[in-house]
Amino acid sequence: MLLAHVLGKSRAWVLAHPEVTLTAEQQLTLENALVHLEDGEPLPYVLGHWEFYTLDFDLSPSVLIPRPETELLVEQAFSWLRAHPTRRFITDVGTGSGCIAVALAVNILDLHVIASDISMPALQLGLGNAQKHGVADRVAFICSDLLPPVSLQYDLICVNLPYIACQILETLAVYKHEPRIALDGGEDGLEIIRRLLKAAPQYLAPGGRIFLEIEASQGEAVKAIARIFYPYAEISLLPDLAGCDRLLSIQT
Repeated sequence: MLLAHVLGKSRAWVLAHPEVTLTAEQQLTLENALVHLEDGEPLPYVLGHWEFYTLDFDLSPSVLIPRPETELLVEQAFSWLRAHPTRRFITDVGTGSGCIAVALAVNILDLHVIASDISMPALQLGLGNAQKHGVADRVAFICSDLLPPVSLQYDLICVNLPYIACQILETLAVYKHEPRIALDGGEDGLEIIRRLLKAAPQYLAPGGRIFLEIEASQGEAVKAIARIFYPYAEISLLPDLAGCDRLLSIQT
């Protein structure tokens, strides 16, 4: 992958051309990248980009690396939006690289998204990814603590917030390289999610939907919190490919 990155070719091309010799500049680039890897820097940051939902997203250490399990949120949101063709105003809370917002906008051509984040560097990167994929006219990036206030209610709220308990976070490898602001969920990992669920009812249109990514062990706890603020909603937990609770769904 590093050779493909250095050469500006595909991995298949690299495998098919073992005779190619690197230029001095390319060799230096490769050696510098290897140093970063040996220091523990994640490969996506070394490359500066990563694939998510078949799209290539630019990355920097100011945002989380998109995970495969987050594609479940996109798939569920995509399915709901296709089943509700008149519901086309949504928000992506904690957008980071913009991968959720951009992936949905690329696949639903009349979709309008408000993508929010508390981090300005993240918003700048997200805007760049929206421009890269030709959806910047339909994805607006707003600096906001959780839900961005707008004059209309949202048909769909997509949420991927920090959900790791702070004490556990400091023992994980991701703590050394990925932004703490995008990982730290407070004392029990649910502080920010709890604030989001409390605020969300006034922002969600009648008959709207919320999809919220969670940590695998938080399912029942998050479901109980959601039931406090949505006593009459249809609330369910959706598993990822490993069979772990990964997504909270709230249908009002």
